[in-house]
Amino acid sequence: QLQLVESGGGLVQPGGSLRLSCAASGPIFDINAMAWYCQPPGKQRELLATITSGGGTNYADSVKGRFTISRDNAKNTVYLQMNSLTPEDTADYYCNADITLKVTRHSSGYWGQGTQVTVSL
Repeated sequence: QLQLVESGGGLVQPGGSLRLSCAASGPIFDINAMAWYCQPPGKQRELLATITSGGGTNYADSVKGRFTISRDNAKNTVYLQMNSLTPEDTADYYCNADITLKVTRHSSGYWGQGTQVTVSL
């Protein structure tokens, strides 16, 4: 069964850093683009950063210069390094991956279960 499992969330003080990880496992033929989203309390989910299979990246203006997305294709894992965190970054963070399945060779987007990040004193 295909799974995306996030880890690395938690409580951090303003100005601090966290590194989120999201590992995909299961009947994977290939992983295309991967992305990180956040959903602040009471708000809609929003796209933060994307990374292509070749390593090309794109960021939302709100996180440019503070967050870095990267991936390890050998481990089917995407990371989000978050620096200079502020209380406004408090949210549930989700990874998304466009995955081609081994048997069907069908591609579809898959979501992780989310990991909570709280930025507070």
